[in-house]
Amino acid sequence: MYTGHTMKNITLSADDALIEAARARARAEHSTLNEQFRRWLTDYTRRRHVADEGMAVIRRIQQYADTGGRKFTRDEMNER
Repeated sequence: MYTGHTMKNITLSADDALIEAARARARAEHSTLNEQFRRWLTDYTRRRHVADEGMAVIRRIQQYADTGGRKFTRDEMNER
């Protein structure tokens, strides 16, 4: 997986059995533990950004949607 960026090595510590189980799963998925960790790291760093974008959309919608303070029941909110 080449991203055009310089790769940096890091050292992590974990239980031996957990590492071996993770390696076995990665092999079963035709991958490596390093590749799986890079995928996790990418996902981990993007999660906050996605959540922030979602909240920005909600705030924009709230500018246009006004319930007049009325609280809706669950049934009313699920009506189509």
